[in-house]
Amino acid sequence: MWEELGRLGAPTYVLYQLPGLNTVLREGTPEQIDKIMSMRGTGKQMWNSAITEPSAGSDVGSLQTNYTRKNGKVYLNGSKCFITSAAGTPYLVVMAKDGDSDELIFSEWFVDMSKPGIKMSKLPKLGLKMDSCCEIQFDNVELEEKDMFGREGNGFNRVKEEFDAERFLVGLTNYGTAYCAFEDAAKYANQRVQFGETIGRFQMTQEKFAHMATKLANMRNMLYMTAWKGDNGLMTSGDAAMCKYYCANAGFEVVDDAMQILGGYAIAGEHRISRFWRDIRVDRVSGGSDEMQILTLGREVLKRYR
Repeated sequence: MWEELGRLGAPTYVLYQLPGLNTVLREGTPEQIDKIMSMRGTGKQMWNSAITEPSAGSDVGSLQTNYTRKNGKVYLNGSKCFITSAAGTPYLVVMAKDGDSDELIFSEWFVDMSKPGIKMSKLPKLGLKMDSCCEIQFDNVELEEKDMFGREGNGFNRVKEEFDAERFLVGLTNYGTAYCAFEDAAKYANQRVQFGETIGRFQMTQEKFAHMATKLANMRNMLYMTAWKGDNGLMTSGDAAMCKYYCANAGFEVVDDAMQILGGYAIAGEHRISRFWRDIRVDRVSGGSDEMQILTLGREVLKRYR
């Protein structure tokens, strides 16, 4: 589904929330599940997760947002940054550490975004502009024990497990986007005439298409192999990291070559390839940086030979 929608030019990034329904069904309370499922099919945003902070990106263990208990209530304080879909979602699952404990205990809270004490501001960004990216401050936001999402102290483990699914999906979206750009460029190269013949007849153009086709084949084979592993319970964090790292980079290279072939029409016009170029560059940071994928993959590869 991701592959085909991407090939047709759709911003498949907006489908990231789809797998989150399983998370809600697995971790949520009956009340939380009802709140999310009541919006199914409405076209409205349903929920998202808030982890990243201004001083804690890849280093999740450095999160400073905290919750404390007083007089039977829970109070949430801190700030989150670069939170996707935050401007439109009615509920946000917020990762926070236990402010009453000397140990690092991370839990998640199901926060109604209409509560007092929440301040939100949208952040401008290079790509993926079809969805919001926000900074959020929590100032003594009053919660109840029933608002905990999942088990106390299990927040970090829950998120860590789902990073793999997210990173695999990033790879899928990058492949679909690159596939669309490749086909757009190929059709253009067979129509655009310069020096009396189509530019697809020039060897330098053909070289670009040879490299693009090779990268697309590698991306597809890697993703399908990983999907098979996922179906059979064999997918690892290293597999997901490999997909995200390779597809984000190879996909960007394919889109960049396609933009070069389209020339001025891609740069000065409103061609969708200019959107692809902006969007896919974001994915080398969003959902886990290139550097973190390399470290994750490298560690796992070496584990096999201990």
